[in-house]
Amino acid sequence: MAEVINYSLFSDFDVNLFKSGKHYRLYEKFGSHPVTVDGVAGTYFAVWAPSAKSVSVIGDFNFWNDKQHPLSVRWDESGIWEGFIPDAHEGMRYKYKIKSNHNHIVTEKADPYAFSSELPPNTASIIRSIEGYKWKDKSWMGYRKEKNGLDRPYAVYEVHLGSWMRNASDNSFLSYDQLSDKLVAYLKKMNFTHVEFMPVMEYPFDPSWGYQLVGYYAPTSRFGSATDFMKLCDKLHQNDIGIILDWVPSHFPSDDHGLGFFDGSHLYEHPDPRRGYHQDWKSLIFNYGRNEVKSFLISNAFYWFDKYHVDGLRVDAVASMLYLDYSREDGEWEPNIYGERENLEAISFLKDFNHEVYSNFEGIQTIAEESTAFSGVTKPVELGGLGFGMKWMMGWMHDTLEYFSKDPIYRKHHQNEITFSLAYAFSENFMLPLSHDEVVYGKNSLLGKMPGDEWQRFANMRLLYAYMYTHPGTKLIFQGGEFGQSAEWNFDQSLDWHLLEYKPHKGLQSFVKDLNTFYKGTPALYEKAFSGEGFEWINYGDHENSVISYIRKGHDEVNDLVVVCNFTSVVRENYKIGLPRKGKLKQVLNSDFKKYFGSGVSNSREIKISKEERDGKPFSAAITLPPLSLVAFKII
Repeated sequence: MAEVINYSLFSDFDVNLFKSGKHYRLYEKFGSHPVTVDGVAGTYFAVWAPSAKSVSVIGDFNFWNDKQHPLSVRWDESGIWEGFIPDAHEGMRYKYKIKSNHNHIVTEKADPYAFSSELPPNTASIIRSIEGYKWKDKSWMGYRKEKNGLDRPYAVYEVHLGSWMRNASDNSFLSYDQLSDKLVAYLKKMNFTHVEFMPVMEYPFDPSWGYQLVGYYAPTSRFGSATDFMKLCDKLHQNDIGIILDWVPSHFPSDDHGLGFFDGSHLYEHPDPRRGYHQDWKSLIFNYGRNEVKSFLISNAFYWFDKYHVDGLRVDAVASMLYLDYSREDGEWEPNIYGERENLEAISFLKDFNHEVYSNFEGIQTIAEESTAFSGVTKPVELGGLGFGMKWMMGWMHDTLEYFSKDPIYRKHHQNEITFSLAYAFSENFMLPLSHDEVVYGKNSLLGKMPGDEWQRFANMRLLYAYMYTHPGTKLIFQGGEFGQSAEWNFDQSLDWHLLEYKPHKGLQSFVKDLNTFYKGTPALYEKAFSGEGFEWINYGDHENSVISYIRKGHDEVNDLVVVCNFTSVVRENYKIGLPRKGKLKQVLNSDFKKYFGSGVSNSREIKISKEERDGKPFSAAITLPPLSLVAFKII
């Protein structure tokens, strides 16, 4: 059996960048790389384990014998162990056997930089080349910056790949190849602009939904190979659909084969449990102050943008990173050097992450799942912010769902819940999320939150989405919400697609499809989505009727959109609204159309605008408000 050959992909410059926290393409160096050395085919291995006494590669090529292929540690005190093994070829399984200098601990670890992993519950890494795939998305990549900009429509469909749809015969997962056909076709049919995948990086435990991940560089093998996932991304781009990945730099599980206590020391996690252990999720927290860890994480972000052409990263649990006292009682956390609660190292990491990805990849976006009032989440790094492109508007989501859950007869007492979001809507670049978190753990489905009989519940759903799409900010809907999934989300089974046999569900799906088309074709809804110049109240104070009205504005006032929401089941004839200029009103959106399972009340004819002052505006018009509906007009 061939011995390990001394070989390295690292230059001194690479090592210095790694140690200084500035190497952002470590996936080109660390891990397993099939190469040919002196005419001999094999694999180069490199792993960071500074507290190790010895590191061996064990795998299919040596019968898992740790005596056969010991790696050599570099002379430069980088803690990098490396070597070339002639007998190791693509497709073979492997792990690192690490003997630590600390307490003589011996562990078997998966490769932190592996491009492929075994199908869980097996945990070995797999030698895999990800080079050579011929991408066909050149057009998308060329105009991505126009399609993916902050002044463009952003209608996101959030997907959990294991439960969006399953094979009916045996409840097995759809493969990446099947998803390339079925999911892409569905997204295109429904006119969504983007898809967001809940974590696709390899994770050991299905009930974690992917948020407790181990293989940061490996698309999960549940659905196929790394190349298969590339094909899915490619197919999405060929159909003009952007790709957002959930990314989890906030915590990781303590599974034996994972990053925890990697070389017998607290290598990736912070050594102080007050900063290195997350009590809620029973997981470990990265040591953001360690340069090599920063390089690992930012390289991982680069990897998905570089090798898989993704268009955005939605960063999970940012609030837990920003604050040292997050979900901790007094005495369970330690203040920073200024005696404050902010995690200065994590803040520095997030700024570096955003600065580097935006500097290196044109037309991408990063999105923060952040639920606090931390200032400047979407302000550029050079202006003192964290540098994210967008932030989830959690306050809007909570207030809106609370309001919609109330019987319409009581809504007049809670008008502030539906209008308050506009008091801070332009303090950040907000995305409006109706995500998976709102339809699990006894929270009920979105449809199940709606009050009233069947007709009223579906009318409320259509009104909710129409209000969401005409509210400033970008949009996100979780799978199943678009057709009124009636049961809570279950990660272990398919959505209830059979519901589309019934008119209310089919009507809701049809409305969301048309709403996406309307959104994409209405510049007033996206050109100034993050600016106060793009929104103007007509009347937010009609509590008694539970009606609100407003104007959405783009670059050209000809495209202004007049929006009126009726949050009760009462039809309101001759309802007067103030308007900024003369002309006629033409109805362009109505959530109450019969084809959507509505009642069919409508403003079918153009409405003359009178020179009569109302709502502080010089002109006005009298319109009809259908029950539990949103109607929108253009001034022509």
